[in-house]
Amino acid sequence: MIRIGDILERIELYNPDFDEELIQKAYVFSAKAHQGQLRLSGEPYLIHPLEVAGILANMHLDDQSVASGLLHDTIEDSLVTHKEISRLFGSQVAELVEGVTKISKMSFESSEDTQAENFRKMVLAMTKDIRVILVKLADRLHNMRTLEYHKPEKQQRIASETLDIYAPIANRLGIDWMKSELEDASFKYIMPEAYASLERQISKSEKERSRYIEDVKQLIKKKLAENDIFAEISGRPKHIYSIFRKMQSQNIEFSELYDITAFRIIVNSVTECYEVLGIVHNLWVPIPGKFKDYIALPKANLYQSLHTTVNGPKGERIEIQIRTHEMHQVAEMGIAAHWKYKEAINLDEKDDKRFRWLRQLFEYQNDLRDNSEFLETIKVDLFPDEVFVFTPTGEVKEFPRGSTPIDFAYSIHTEVGNHCKGAKANGKIVPLKYNLHNGDRIVIITHPQAHPSKDWLKTVKSSRARTKIRQWIKTQERGQSIQLGKDLLEKEAKRHPVNFNRLFKDGSLKSVAEIFGLNTADDLLATVGYGKITPRQVIRRILPPEELDAEAHPEEQKPLLKIISKLKGKDSSPILIKGEENVLVRFAKCCNPLPGDKIVGFITRGRGIAIHKADCGTIMNSDPQRLVEAKWKVTDTTRRPVKIQTTSFDRRGILAEITKKLAAEEADILSARVHTTDDKHAVNQFEIAIKDLKHLNRIIRALNHIKGITEVKRIQF
Repeated sequence: MIRIGDILERIELYNPDFDEELIQKAYVFSAKAHQGQLRLSGEPYLIHPLEVAGILANMHLDDQSVASGLLHDTIEDSLVTHKEISRLFGSQVAELVEGVTKISKMSFESSEDTQAENFRKMVLAMTKDIRVILVKLADRLHNMRTLEYHKPEKQQRIASETLDIYAPIANRLGIDWMKSELEDASFKYIMPEAYASLERQISKSEKERSRYIEDVKQLIKKKLAENDIFAEISGRPKHIYSIFRKMQSQNIEFSELYDITAFRIIVNSVTECYEVLGIVHNLWVPIPGKFKDYIALPKANLYQSLHTTVNGPKGERIEIQIRTHEMHQVAEMGIAAHWKYKEAINLDEKDDKRFRWLRQLFEYQNDLRDNSEFLETIKVDLFPDEVFVFTPTGEVKEFPRGSTPIDFAYSIHTEVGNHCKGAKANGKIVPLKYNLHNGDRIVIITHPQAHPSKDWLKTVKSSRARTKIRQWIKTQERGQSIQLGKDLLEKEAKRHPVNFNRLFKDGSLKSVAEIFGLNTADDLLATVGYGKITPRQVIRRILPPEELDAEAHPEEQKPLLKIISKLKGKDSSPILIKGEENVLVRFAKCCNPLPGDKIVGFITRGRGIAIHKADCGTIMNSDPQRLVEAKWKVTDTTRRPVKIQTTSFDRRGILAEITKKLAAEEADILSARVHTTDDKHAVNQFEIAIKDLKHLNRIIRALNHIKGITEVKRIQF
């Protein structure tokens, strides 16, 4: 068990002038606040804050961070207040403790809206002071080390959250050892059988592997000494979760893995790094495509090393990392030693690069109000698989793997992206869908008439490009809707004693906009263009009832009423649209919603409201302003068409049994398509009329009971 004296000794090693009084006072305060509290293990609760402070000291963090580690649970688990922490330990420590407390209360497995809101809060906490997330990571790491004392359900929940949220953050901050430990600990509880199996297989070969590692180390050391290079050399098996991921991605068994051992060579200079690389490649044959130069092209978190994979002794593949002592410190500590992320502090160029991705996250959380877009951005920035390319001037730019010239264009400037027409990679014209490769030199071709396309959203990978494209599309759609609304309103105004141009000048449109809860006249016109408000509703707000020209043009009114009557039919719509009355609705053929499905309305241009299933892919990337709340009328008895497909063994009489069962379940067959496959299966498609989703599910269950049926499913038109 760690003691406060151990922590003080660790801090003194890297900071002889530390504020010992602050740390001691935080320890005593935490001990009093947690007095009498026990962990699930039965140990005194104080052990947890001590362990967290010890982790932070190992990361060489400052006095305020270590003190916050000791105090991080005092607000949440006792009667201590933020004000009291601030008075005794200063505002910085109080803000850190409160920030960690807020993150601890967040849930990342709730609804999309709640999840997005919690991510926003986390981003704000991180950008306000990066030490908040460092203290939280230390807290989560110790909790994962003691997760065995929780119930299985809680173990699964905490482990999943750690793997999805906290391990990627540790990786993004460059703290590799913490990322690896969090991943392994999470894997142990999420997939215990797979973890135990891998652990057994690794331990079986442990003695043999230890001898192998020692032999390789001595061989490398001897070759380096012959060239007057003296280095620190270490070797180890890769961590369990990375081995598991490799097995999954390559679809192979453990016995088929050939590169589960990694060696690290630490030298004194960059020149020696490249000399060692040459020696290693002369010693063993390198594997093509397995060399990465992160010294010339550092990762976003400024990680630097040379990575190569070679066919080592006994034909076993081994991965070798070569770096300087300074690079090793950055790789181990990551961003932890560079916490000063504040607008008021001048950062040097290296520190500014470290925090660039965090600045972008902060900007996106302000710009992106749509929760699904924001969550997508978070995932892109937390799970980067980088590719590095050059600008025409030789500047290096980093992108997620799979990025295109469009991503590159938007990284230069928004206008370059918006007017991107084509691109060159290494002097050759390439399509805009071209995937960027490491080392590409990219030139963007622009044209004043070129503009973004919705199709670009299917190919771009960077969050910046995606955000800017969506902003342009929304701006354009709004402009089109304003013009359409203006045309419709002007046409309606001609039917009444209303001067349309005067409505703008005298502020009438702005007044009407405010009645509808809108801010400007343009907002009103856009809403009319989207079809959410009719031109007549606007005119009705301007003219008094007695002046409304309802009967002024009876010759025009009668045909119009006939058309409306035909559209509405004898029965009213089976759909209720929030805030709308007498609106023409139609059912989208892409998803063909049934009563019982969760639905949403999409306002089309001139064709009323299209009803889609709420999870329909067609409307996932549509303008949210054109979506309206919709639900089924409880009393509706209208039957809806739906298509089902049955797959069965091709035996005599099975078609008769299917149709008989459909009739028994009161499903009207509208059409049928029957065919037999080469492997003696019958695939039948039926269009049937049913009441609702429950009716459909009952029919599917009934058909599944027929002998020989292997599958029954609903299909789209």
